[in-house]
Amino acid sequence: MENSNLNTANQRESWEAEKRSAYLYRKLAENTRNHEKVLFNQLANEADEQAEIWAKMIVAAGDLKPLSLSIDFRTRLVAFLIRWFTPNQLASVLASMKIRGMSLYFAPSEEKHPIPKTIEEVGARHKLSHANNLRAAVFGVNDGLVSNASLILGMVGAHAEPSTVILAGTAGLLAGAFSMAAGEFVSVRSQRELFEYQIELEREELEMYPEAETAELALIYQARGLDKDHAEKLAKALMENPTHALDTLARDELGINPNDLVSPHGAAISSFLSVVLGAFLPMIPYLFSKHAHHLPGVIVITALGLFLIGLSTSLFTGRNAWRGGVRMLLIGLCAGAVTYVIGHSLSVVL
Repeated sequence: MENSNLNTANQRESWEAEKRSAYLYRKLAENTRNHEKVLFNQLANEADEQAEIWAKMIVAAGDLKPLSLSIDFRTRLVAFLIRWFTPNQLASVLASMKIRGMSLYFAPSEEKHPIPKTIEEVGARHKLSHANNLRAAVFGVNDGLVSNASLILGMVGAHAEPSTVILAGTAGLLAGAFSMAAGEFVSVRSQRELFEYQIELEREELEMYPEAETAELALIYQARGLDKDHAEKLAKALMENPTHALDTLARDELGINPNDLVSPHGAAISSFLSVVLGAFLPMIPYLFSKHAHHLPGVIVITALGLFLIGLSTSLFTGRNAWRGGVRMLLIGLCAGAVTYVIGHSLSVVL
């Protein structure tokens, strides 16, 4: 009996989720134009049809209580935001609300990535790459370097003793590394849990009503430029393989790349180590040199690190490498100069 009650409760939640989706689709249709309006209205109708399937299952299970939709605060807030922001600006929020078609807004431009015409082309641009991990590491080193170099230069400007500078630099290194690692862990874990939840919902829906899912996918391909017949044939062909179908639905309906489900522990460790590396660089003159004046060494090492990081960022931006290096160098040195002046001024005042 308890299992039966649990099943009907889950079915009611699924019915409510579909009705809420339909509600938001119509709000999107009211605030968009052209083919997107048509798409969202059609997706709203599809959501209503899927909700009807759940309603029939609820009745078949013996639950005769009337079904009524209560629009919760979160849904009302998203509906309000839809009036003021474009779907592109709200893509992540809408995806978390189980709104389909977000790949229209997440996808790169058509000039670089044409619309898929065959099964082989679908998802080809989403192949797993380690570029995101490398990019995170580069920017982690940059954060550690700029923050700790600025801290050390501020202490030098305040005429602090070398032992005090080392203590402050070590504290800054550990604080920055643990802070970044904790933030990265929470961020990646939250994103992973959201993605896993949405993919699991998609798997359940694919098992419950594959025809409706096929129709939704075809609508999305039409909105992206395929003619109706071609879109329907492509969607049906993709649905013949359940594993491939789920992967495709996650990408093209929700805008989720299953390959982006990175480990929160790995992300936290990577972030920690990269920040430690960056923060350690400006401390080198104080740790390994007996020279009385460490400021020139700090400036040279920091400048060299900043320039190399700027060069590295060109791997991700596609911009001129030397320009990126000079820009990063100027930004970092400006931050260091400001903290040096502030530290010196405070030492005079205090």
